[in-house]
Amino acid sequence: MSAISQAVLANAAIAVGTMDLNRRVALADEVFAHQPNLLACVLVQQRMGASLQQIDVLLNILLVAYQAMKTSGRRWPVISETTQERCLQRLTGKVRFAEGLGLELLQRAVQDQIDAHGEPQLLAFAFGQLREHGLLAVKTEVEKYLVLAAVNLVDCIAATAPSRTQAAAPRTRAAPR
Repeated sequence: MSAISQAVLANAAIAVGTMDLNRRVALADEVFAHQPNLLACVLVQQRMGASLQQIDVLLNILLVAYQAMKTSGRRWPVISETTQERCLQRLTGKVRFAEGLGLELLQRAVQDQIDAHGEPQLLAFAFGQLREHGLLAVKTEVEKYLVLAAVNLVDCIAATAPSRTQAAAPRTRAAPR
């Protein structure tokens, strides 16, 4: 079961979409404080040759995802580099598997992956953003890395999604010893 409902995701997309630059920067600072590895996977795209406009698409996906995580009523652990690497290995394995399939089998494999995904609404949002900005055609290596980063970001969030019984608890400081 998805931890991020369609309504939570829609509200997050609206909230981020209406933010001015200062609020977006403040939200990015919050992402840095609570999910630094997710922000790093976006920012590293510049070193891979991505333009600022391309990075902005990925950053928007991250900000909406983070806002949805915050308002979902669940508390996510910090997504580690190990989790990111594990999810990326799974993702590249799925891509390699699909490479040799005919059209009908490929469509079935893709649909099976969507149906089994832990956060299908978030995955659909990410693909929608990539499509809207012309990045799904994957005409360059840079676009390939952007798509992989976006899907991996969503996969990491799905892989670490807390169960319904793990509602967001207030953060408390540990008692001094």
